[in-house]
Amino acid sequence: MTDILLATLNARYSHASLGLRYLRANLGEFRDRSEILEFVIGQKTEEIVEKILARRPRILGLGVYIWNVEETTRIVAQLKTVAPEISIVLGGPEVSYEATEQRICALADYVVTGWGDVTFAWLVERLLRGETPPARIIPGVQAELKDLVLPYSEYTDEDVRQRHIYIEASRGCPFNCEFCLSSLDKTAWPFELGRFLGELEILYARGVRRFKFVDRTFNLKVDASLAILDFFLTKIAAAPDDLPFAHFELIPDHLPDRLKNAIEQFPQGTLQFEIGIQTFDPDVQTRISRRQNDDKAVANLRWLRERSKAHLHVDLIAGLPGESVESFARGFDRLVALAPHEIQFGILKRLRGAPIARHTQAHDLRFNPDPPYNILSTDAVDFAAMQRLSRFARYWDIVANSGRLPRTLPLLLGDSPFRRFLAFSDWLYARTGQTHAIAHERLIHALQAYLVAEGGVDAEVANRALIADYRGHGGRSRLAFEDAEAPRPVPVAGKKSTVPPRQTRHLAG
Repeated sequence: MTDILLATLNARYSHASLGLRYLRANLGEFRDRSEILEFVIGQKTEEIVEKILARRPRILGLGVYIWNVEETTRIVAQLKTVAPEISIVLGGPEVSYEATEQRICALADYVVTGWGDVTFAWLVERLLRGETPPARIIPGVQAELKDLVLPYSEYTDEDVRQRHIYIEASRGCPFNCEFCLSSLDKTAWPFELGRFLGELEILYARGVRRFKFVDRTFNLKVDASLAILDFFLTKIAAAPDDLPFAHFELIPDHLPDRLKNAIEQFPQGTLQFEIGIQTFDPDVQTRISRRQNDDKAVANLRWLRERSKAHLHVDLIAGLPGESVESFARGFDRLVALAPHEIQFGILKRLRGAPIARHTQAHDLRFNPDPPYNILSTDAVDFAAMQRLSRFARYWDIVANSGRLPRTLPLLLGDSPFRRFLAFSDWLYARTGQTHAIAHERLIHALQAYLVAEGGVDAEVANRALIADYRGHGGRSRLAFEDAEAPRPVPVAGKKSTVPPRQTRHLAG
């Protein structure tokens, strides 16, 4: 039995909720009367409800996000049917805006909007005392970061062994990109650096070697960035056979020489940078209040690719107001020429509360009314074209971003990457009718058929590249177009790495 149960549905088991751990760490005298219970989307609702009820909570706090709101709504509805005495408190970005319009908020007892670190504890205290809070929807109080208990001791030994460890050196974002909820923050707030580095040291001593920073602007304050990078460089120097892996989100046009000098020192397989370009169209950038020096961003990406060993994951968004397919294609080709390891081709979503909604009428933005609220059409991209872009994005992920086809991809893209990959995407969808559940071996055979019959690639050249890629990443079956006498390699077990598998494939390629 636990008085306070904190729960959410994560996208995968490997994702451990940082938000729930902040809530528990800041419960004060009530922390020991609480428990964290995490689930994964796709689990049967009745089974989740059964596990929640087995804890017999008096208060249930649920983290609600764009990826879990529909399933969480069903959980709340069932709980209110079979156990109405439980006080259900919702929090998270999905319920922080437009709360009065959502079924899940109507079903729950209370909704904490915005920052919940200290407001949830305030609400819990009143509920456990039998008091009635003044309202059902309670605006979260933004506490001073120095007053928060940091959550990292809430990661269990199982988390350390098996899951991603999320950390943050700062909160908020000073930029105003209207597709993002962080545009509402107006600034970024750093945690006290010495205190944060002390927590990193404890996590490292516990065996954490894979760190994912959730900061929106890791390189905003260079002195703090350098101190954190130096922490990892010190560990690398002390134990070169036990390398850490760190993921950071960078501002693309802000990479001063001091940061470059530090980044150059990291060996392969220890750094990943997520870099949001989003659009290269200056008119679209202005329209969505995005400040970005494209020339500096391009120069920095080129430097990172040529002079550092960091893995680069760069974001573009299709469907921004006023951006046509032709404009997006030019930006895509420009980015491909810079050769980042991955291009995350995203489709615009209408996050609740994000200012992007102000363009709805002027640019005829039509969003999916259900999660994930993806854009369906605009005045510049009709529904059919948006569907083609969505398929392109999915196929790009399994063909290019997967890192499994480094020799084949240049044959597919040629000198016009967007146009040629869109043609392949259309062909593959017409042939398979699928954008998911395409087995790798089946994809290899489809690529061979397309390259030879439609792409104008010599069969011998295409076959050689495909076979090398397939064998190079563990494929052992005999391919239909493969020489029957060709030897097949014997797989060799390797040492377990801290580097995520996809990055490992890119590095090997």
